[in-house]
Amino acid sequence: MIRPLFQVARTAGAAAVLAVLLATGACAAPGADRAPPAGGADAGAFGAAGAGAANAANRDAEDEPDDGPRRANIDPLEPLNRGVWAFNDALDGTVIRPVARFYDRWTPEVVRMIARNFLSNLLDPYIALNNFLQGKPSEGFSDLARFLLNTTFGFIGFGDPASEAGYVKHREDFGQTLGVWGVPTGPYLVLPVFGPSNVRDGVGFGVDAVLAVFNRFDDVSFRNSLVALGFVETRAGLLSADRVLDDALDRYLLVRDGYLARRRYLVYDGNPPDKD
Repeated sequence: MIRPLFQVARTAGAAAVLAVLLATGACAAPGADRAPPAGGADAGAFGAAGAGAANAANRDAEDEPDDGPRRANIDPLEPLNRGVWAFNDALDGTVIRPVARFYDRWTPEVVRMIARNFLSNLLDPYIALNNFLQGKPSEGFSDLARFLLNTTFGFIGFGDPASEAGYVKHREDFGQTLGVWGVPTGPYLVLPVFGPSNVRDGVGFGVDAVLAVFNRFDDVSFRNSLVALGFVETRAGLLSADRVLDDALDRYLLVRDGYLARRRYLVYDGNPPDKD
């Protein structure tokens, strides 16, 4: 059973990587200056915590068209960010979203569930490390218990008996750890391909990439395929968020404010103060 599932991961990941490479060339073509498609890779900015704030930001854009001082404070690199966002949006509409739709439509739900469980299990040791660094040892030990249970009784993470046993899934990264340590966010940034970020989260993203459990696999092609599979699975899970962006007056502002609100929510574990 393991070998066929690994083969599915490798095939899907290789297809996604090839598609991204082809899209990079396509976006440089003369016709790439078309109007950006509705939705985009930056739909990942939302999540449960950010959606409400993002919708509020959309209303604010209608009620207060001149918010230049606020933009200058949180987004001094806006012209550059908008250029990168337009590239990401074109790449998403041309390649990433179609691949995600194909994956969402044709991949059996049981295979997707196994893929999600396996990828999620690989993250738990690193999530535990960040919980320890944030001064939350009970959550850290819970994450380690999840990893041990799912790796053994869950058949290397294909199943999720830890959740059934009451071990809650946490979502921590080094950007959140830096926030807990008091490091300021810095200017808002839009990263090529990966989308919304800021200076603090950009540094955290680099640390996450270096320390991720994915990098412990010696087989480079398999490792990259897992990363690509996770990317496609995540984008497929965000297809419903595209509808939120369709109604936005300015999708860039909607995504930016949604991302910043969500990250603040996560740093404070869902209970941010009224004012920093």
